[in-house]
Amino acid sequence: MEMQQIRYFVSLARTLNFTRASEECNVSQPALTRAIKALEAELGGELIRREGRLSHLTELGQRMLPILRQCHDSAQSARALAKAVQKGEAPSLSIAIARAMNLDLLMAHISEMYRAFPGIQFKLKRGSGAEISQYLKNGDVDLAVGGPLGETWDRLDTWPMFTEAFDFVVGADHHLALRNDIELDVELIREARFLVQTDGDATDDYLSHLSGAGVDLARAHHIDTDSDLEALVVANFGIAIVPASGLRSDKMRHVPYSALDLRRTVAIYTVAGRPRTAEATALLNLMRSTDWSKALD
Repeated sequence: MEMQQIRYFVSLARTLNFTRASEECNVSQPALTRAIKALEAELGGELIRREGRLSHLTELGQRMLPILRQCHDSAQSARALAKAVQKGEAPSLSIAIARAMNLDLLMAHISEMYRAFPGIQFKLKRGSGAEISQYLKNGDVDLAVGGPLGETWDRLDTWPMFTEAFDFVVGADHHLALRNDIELDVELIREARFLVQTDGDATDDYLSHLSGAGVDLARAHHIDTDSDLEALVVANFGIAIVPASGLRSDKMRHVPYSALDLRRTVAIYTVAGRPRTAEATALLNLMRSTDWSKALD
């Protein structure tokens, strides 16, 4: 089994198109087809089946894909690490994190990476969904963590971590701090002044949910960063609307409000087919193996 055969199969499994896979792998289509047939002969069965213009993975192909993908990723990581060692470079890891993402959720993993890779250099970028998508496309980051990016991209690999609701957040001495979901009614909410974080989650669907829950967006304060949002909440400028995992401080209180009916799925994002460093692979595997239901408790 040759690494180029594995690379061709991983690309073909993602695109389900021999022409596109050959272009992505920079090889002729007949050469890619021969490599796939040789791999099938070695594994003892069809991996992908053509039916007219459509192609799909066979049962054997579906079972082999995660194993061969891991082999491919490991080989890419090994090459990247060897080049870095030869150049005398310190290992580095670039991560894009959504603005509305609480870094505390990732600190255990980042700390583990710091212990596992002595001298590692972290490069953290914050951004909206659109900005994070652009970071990934440009190769500015190794991987990203956050909510929906707001677009589909055939080279975007996505691993969901957890799904969470949005809460109201108020200062610890705010009159709503001792309320609960049952005691909140639409009239009470309509009278409140709100603070809305203007990042990648502020889509039309997101804003329509807020309006439907009685939130007065016309008078809402618009804030860009978590630190500014926290300062205004603590100073009782209004009620913030944040993910359940966000803005955790003794100076603030989360107030669930079921009528808001707004949720987001947080995921890890990488670019398919792009060489991944040993550090990026290690962090990806570490985060994918985490039981996030326990991590959020």
